[in-house]
Amino acid sequence: MLRLARGRAGQTDGGADRTLLAVGLVLSAALCSMAANGATKYLSAGMSAQQILWIRDGMVLAILIPLVWRAGGRRRLRTRRPFLHVFRGLLLLGAGLLFVSALGRLPLELCTALTYVAPLFVTALSIPVLRERVGVRRWAAVGVGFLGVLVILRPVGAGFVWVMLLPVLAALCWSMVLIVTRLMRLSEAPLTVLFYSSVVGWLVNGPLAWMSWRTPGDTDWLLLIGIGLGYALGQYLTIRAFMFAPPSLLAPFAYSSMIWAVLIGATVFGTFPDLATVAGTAVLIGAGLYVWHREIVRGRERVRRPPEQSPRAPP
Repeated sequence: MLRLARGRAGQTDGGADRTLLAVGLVLSAALCSMAANGATKYLSAGMSAQQILWIRDGMVLAILIPLVWRAGGRRRLRTRRPFLHVFRGLLLLGAGLLFVSALGRLPLELCTALTYVAPLFVTALSIPVLRERVGVRRWAAVGVGFLGVLVILRPVGAGFVWVMLLPVLAALCWSMVLIVTRLMRLSEAPLTVLFYSSVVGWLVNGPLAWMSWRTPGDTDWLLLIGIGLGYALGQYLTIRAFMFAPPSLLAPFAYSSMIWAVLIGATVFGTFPDLATVAGTAVLIGAGLYVWHREIVRGRERVRRPPEQSPRAPP
């Protein structure tokens, strides 16, 4: 498979092989991440979100430190944006704490569905932060997507509980993480960004984890190791996938995480999404796919536009 992914001279199907491999990597990354979330939910019944995340991030750092050393050591850690690294690390920690806290009280598939609002937050935040222009069609898709969130939340009915807001806030934090990452894309290397964010989250969360510390048992440690490995492997597979194929092709396959969430929820926790969750998730995914489609259209128009033509946002 790896040989196919690299392509062979004189063959016409190398690109197709790379694309299929990239799609397979994205699907595998979604499975690894969701398996880690399932183990996190299982542990959250008797362990705090702070402790779970602190141990997970410690394992990620144990993997990152040798990689940073091989990539140049202290030279690799030089940065021009220290405050943005700290801000990104705090946002990432906030997203994790909110999401894990929600996992302890809500079904896995419901938490997963509500995080699909993140791309819509990114579109809305790109206007004041990145100075990007968003056309009427994308704004309409964002509005429809937020209606999907309301369908899932059922704020007027008896099915609403305030904990359901935690995954939405986690998605907001995650969207801000993506925005900050984009601000650093021209000056910082990906490994540098990942390392500093992990260090900030691990250090800040340390006192919180020790305040709520519960000594893990043997089974707990196995699950914690699995969470760390699943999280790290999911990140690695995602990075590799985007090396083989463009984001515009792979973005829709990230929604496969909902399939794994439903399967894990049904087999491990005995939970199933209700009609409101299914309907709201369908609306959210549809809105997210439309925003993704408009981003592709905008990118093509930018490429075709003559240099002297003034920029104009697509509708």
